[in-house]
Amino acid sequence: MKQKTRFATTLLALTLSVGALSACSGNGNNAPGNSPSNSPGTSPSASSEAPAAKDTITALLPPVSPKYQENFKQMEADFNKLYPNLTLKIEPASWEDMTQKLDTQVNAGSPPDLAFTNSESIAKYAALGMMMDIKEHLTPEMVADFDEIPYGYMTKEGAQYGLPAYLAVHSIGGNKQFLEEAGIDYKKVQQSGWTYDEFREAIKKGVVKEGDATKRYGFVFATAGVASKDYLGILVKGAGMPYPFTEDNKYAYTDEKYLTVLKSIRELIDDGSMPKELGSIDAGKRWNMFLTGQTMITGKGLAVFENSANTNNKKIEANDGSAVADSIKAEYIVLPMPSFAGQPAVSHAVVDGYVAFRGKKEPTAEHAANVAKAAYFLASGQVAATTNTDLFLSHITDSARKAAEGVDTGRNPDNIAADEALLKQAPPAREIPTDLAADAIKLENEVIIPKLQALLAGEITPEEMFEAVKKAAVDTFGADGVV
Repeated sequence: MKQKTRFATTLLALTLSVGALSACSGNGNNAPGNSPSNSPGTSPSASSEAPAAKDTITALLPPVSPKYQENFKQMEADFNKLYPNLTLKIEPASWEDMTQKLDTQVNAGSPPDLAFTNSESIAKYAALGMMMDIKEHLTPEMVADFDEIPYGYMTKEGAQYGLPAYLAVHSIGGNKQFLEEAGIDYKKVQQSGWTYDEFREAIKKGVVKEGDATKRYGFVFATAGVASKDYLGILVKGAGMPYPFTEDNKYAYTDEKYLTVLKSIRELIDDGSMPKELGSIDAGKRWNMFLTGQTMITGKGLAVFENSANTNNKKIEANDGSAVADSIKAEYIVLPMPSFAGQPAVSHAVVDGYVAFRGKKEPTAEHAANVAKAAYFLASGQVAATTNTDLFLSHITDSARKAAEGVDTGRNPDNIAADEALLKQAPPAREIPTDLAADAIKLENEVIIPKLQALLAGEITPEEMFEAVKKAAVDTFGADGVV
């Protein structure tokens, strides 16, 4: 694996264009013969093995990128071409039902061999004994293909439970025209960040009213459905709590700084800068509000949103009727989250990828090896190059970088620079004991998320939510196990 310094300098050096992506997915260039890592002549697994027994590997995959699910049939065919004795069977899922589908299958003892999920969820499933360690089935060549930092996110207590697809930073994003009209120096903010007080005043300037009705909000964040935990989880990182646990493994969210963030959540709604019905806004509605000019800034923000906004702009220009209804041309600007209480800015970095599962029965060594081959196929080479280009993300394997050589995305250079600045603020990966991490996820699902919804609705105060979280934390981790 490459060193951390190399990864940091290459993470945001994007090398593909949207036009090239469309060409690749449309003309069969996703075939393994065009991938340096997935070619039968160069694959470390395929080149030295004798014919093996037939086997099927199942994968539950959401729409990772705008065009990702369009390529499923081609991906299945390419994998079978690379490994004629193996079949890759992909089950599509939406983002909204992905977790429910996976949890149902896990609880039934028959999960898919692979599922696309975030590295943070590994602890939850490892605690149930349903993860598959593929470490011994990954060849040295496979491991060496990955950059060190994202690869390590899939490692827990010495086991390798999957392979990363990308490393991304979750941020927020603004409409360039509206930011300029509000007098916000977004280029300065991209590089220097902003405090909560600065952010609060800035989004007030983005509000546009017609009589008593709000035509445009300063800030909208998706807080319903699959995005229910994102808002608070991202905000608290900028309040001196990059992880739910301190370095000595004490639960962090009993710190008074957590209450500071909860108070800010109510303030932004009470200011009128965010909708009163924020708790009902899901990811789809949040993006629709941005494209139709109903908000100046949206969150959470992903690099792919620049691509999506550009695509919708082209549809508006073409006047072909396929643009989002009532949408306006919008140039997407990457922005950082604010920092709180004098704490340094910290970005929310995520590593998502292909995580390996086992059923009630111990998998055979042969099947585990085949799952490892499928995970590597999906996470590297042309498949990864195509997917990450569609996401406007750079590549975390040498094979994907090589597959993507020579093509430019045409991204806004200010956004590239902003992403680079955000990456530098991302905390290093820290391994939290699986049992603690699993308990924290349980506390989040059973206490934090429901209480956050009540806070957004004005049913409880920030102080009441804070007391509920503290009580649950002490009950879970003990008085000596919390800050």
